[in-house]
Amino acid sequence: MTDDTAVEARRREIAVEHVLFKLIEYVEDRHPGLLDFVEGSLDHLGDPARDGTKDDEAVRAIACRMLKGARRQGVD
Repeated sequence: MTDDTAVEARRREIAVEHVLFKLIEYVEDRHPGLLDFVEGSLDHLGDPARDGTKDDEAVRAIACRMLKGARRQGVD
Protein backbone atom coordinates (compact mmCIF):
# COMPACT_ATOMS: atom_id res chain seq x y z
CA MET A 1 0.00 0.00 0.00
CA THR A 2 1.45 3.38 -0.96
CA ASP A 3 1.67 6.19 1.55
CA ASP A 4 -1.14 8.08 -0.22
CA THR A 5 -3.33 4.99 -0.20
CA ALA A 6 -2.66 4.40 3.51
CA VAL A 7 -3.45 8.02 4.36
CA GLU A 8 -6.69 7.91 2.36
CA ALA A 9 -7.69 4.62 4.03
CA ARG A 10 -6.99 6.10 7.49
CA ARG A 11 -9.06 9.20 6.72
CA ARG A 12 -11.92 7.09 5.38
CA GLU A 13 -11.84 4.88 8.48
CA ILE A 14 -11.99 7.91 10.79
CA ALA A 15 -14.91 9.40 8.84
CA VAL A 16 -16.83 6.11 8.77
CA GLU A 17 -16.30 5.58 12.50
CA HIS A 18 -17.60 9.05 13.27
CA VAL A 19 -20.72 8.66 11.14
CA LEU A 20 -21.35 5.18 12.54
CA PHE A 21 -20.97 6.37 16.16
CA LYS A 22 -23.40 9.22 15.61
CA LEU A 23 -25.89 6.92 13.90
CA ILE A 24 -25.66 4.40 16.74
CA GLU A 25 -26.08 7.14 19.36
CA TYR A 26 -29.08 8.59 17.54
CA VAL A 27 -30.86 5.26 17.12
CA GLU A 28 -30.05 4.08 20.66
CA ASP A 29 -31.49 7.30 22.07
CA ARG A 30 -34.76 6.76 20.22
CA HIS A 31 -34.91 2.97 20.34
CA PRO A 32 -33.06 1.70 23.42
CA GLY A 33 -31.61 -1.76 23.00
CA LEU A 34 -29.60 -1.31 19.80
CA LEU A 35 -26.27 -1.43 21.61
CA ASP A 36 -27.29 -4.55 23.52
CA PHE A 37 -28.43 -6.15 20.26
CA VAL A 38 -25.15 -5.36 18.50
CA GLU A 39 -23.13 -6.47 21.51
CA GLY A 40 -24.98 -9.79 21.48
CA SER A 41 -23.92 -10.37 17.89
CA LEU A 42 -20.17 -10.01 18.46
CA ASP A 43 -19.63 -13.77 18.79
CA HIS A 44 -20.35 -13.95 15.06
CA LEU A 45 -17.84 -11.21 14.18
CA GLY A 46 -14.51 -12.29 12.78
CA ASP A 47 -11.51 -11.29 10.77
CA PRO A 48 -11.88 -12.38 7.12
CA ALA A 49 -8.11 -12.64 6.58
CA ARG A 50 -6.85 -15.99 5.36
CA ASP A 51 -3.24 -15.59 6.43
CA GLY A 52 -1.22 -15.14 9.62
CA THR A 53 -2.75 -11.72 10.28
CA LYS A 54 -6.17 -13.26 11.01
CA ASP A 55 -7.23 -12.34 14.55
CA ASP A 56 -10.93 -12.71 15.36
CA GLU A 57 -10.45 -11.61 18.97
CA ALA A 58 -8.73 -8.38 17.92
CA VAL A 59 -11.67 -7.53 15.66
CA ARG A 60 -14.12 -8.27 18.48
CA ALA A 61 -12.07 -6.16 20.92
CA ILE A 62 -12.25 -3.18 18.54
CA ALA A 63 -16.02 -3.61 18.24
CA CYS A 64 -16.35 -3.81 22.04
CA ARG A 65 -14.38 -0.58 22.47
CA MET A 66 -16.61 1.11 19.89
CA LEU A 67 -19.74 0.01 21.75
CA LYS A 68 -18.33 1.15 25.11
CA GLY A 69 -17.53 4.51 23.57
CA ALA A 70 -21.04 4.83 22.15
CA ARG A 71 -22.53 3.98 25.55
CA ARG A 72 -20.37 6.62 27.28
CA GLN A 73 -20.88 9.31 24.67
CA GLY A 74 -24.65 9.26 24.36
CA VAL A 75 -26.53 11.87 22.37
CA ASP A 76 -25.40 15.49 22.80
